[in-house]
Amino acid sequence: MRYEGDIYRPPSEAYSLLVQVTVGCTHNTCTFCSMFKDKRFHVRKIEEVLEDLEDARRRYRYIERMFLCDGDALCLKNEKLLVILDKIRELFPETRQVNIYGNAIDVNHKTDDELRELRDHGVRIVYIGAESGSDKVLKAVNKGSTRAEIIRAVQRIEAAGLKASVTFISGLAGKEGWEDHAVESGTMITEMNASYVALLTLIVDPRAPISQEIESGKLHLLTPIEVLQETKLLLEHANPEKSCVFRSNHASNYVNLAGNLPEDRDGMIQALDRALADPSLLRSEYLRGL
Repeated sequence: MRYEGDIYRPPSEAYSLLVQVTVGCTHNTCTFCSMFKDKRFHVRKIEEVLEDLEDARRRYRYIERMFLCDGDALCLKNEKLLVILDKIRELFPETRQVNIYGNAIDVNHKTDDELRELRDHGVRIVYIGAESGSDKVLKAVNKGSTRAEIIRAVQRIEAAGLKASVTFISGLAGKEGWEDHAVESGTMITEMNASYVALLTLIVDPRAPISQEIESGKLHLLTPIEVLQETKLLLEHANPEKSCVFRSNHASNYVNLAGNLPEDRDGMIQALDRALADPSLLRSEYLRGL
């Protein structure tokens, strides 16, 4: 397998074969992100991707899952994606699912038929970084999509028979906007009805533009206790109609939470209350990571 630059994947894709079909991110201007700042976006030649798949077949006896990266491989037209997906089905009949990064723009550029076509050719999960349900926060971090656009994308993914895995970031609005960020993110979870929701906690990479806002005093980071208060407020407003797998157990989080919404919401809030009452239960800073 050949890779250009650092490769990123969701935590749940730890045991997937990573197949790089694009390099970098089409947007790449989010202020909190430094993942693709050293890359200039381009699409890999399909012939190279197919060669990589042939190489992987020679090397690996069994591959159950694959993940198509980089940042938003879903930007490719279906005619190109289907060539890759069909090759995967040909070479790896044992592969049960192929998952992919995307953003709201990518999703909403595709027709309903095209989304169903991806499902029929093996795609199962589309990972989307919502980051916040607040339009004010989305604009501040230069996300490039609105709340309504993200909700529409997630609902269209689910309606096509795919599963959406949506990520939010605690602490992203700082002390100035944490309540708006929490409430709007919670109500967004309620409205979009995704299959999966993940909550990370902001860790600032010095290479990310948001670090300059912190240094200048424009943005003031939350304390660990304030992060828990924000998470609690988010959960109090998260009431999806269908069961949603909720995880806040990334290395960046101060307290691990895992359950389904809305069924396990009260239990997760109780876990937060215990940590708020006893800060010794929080993950130490030196153990946190991206």
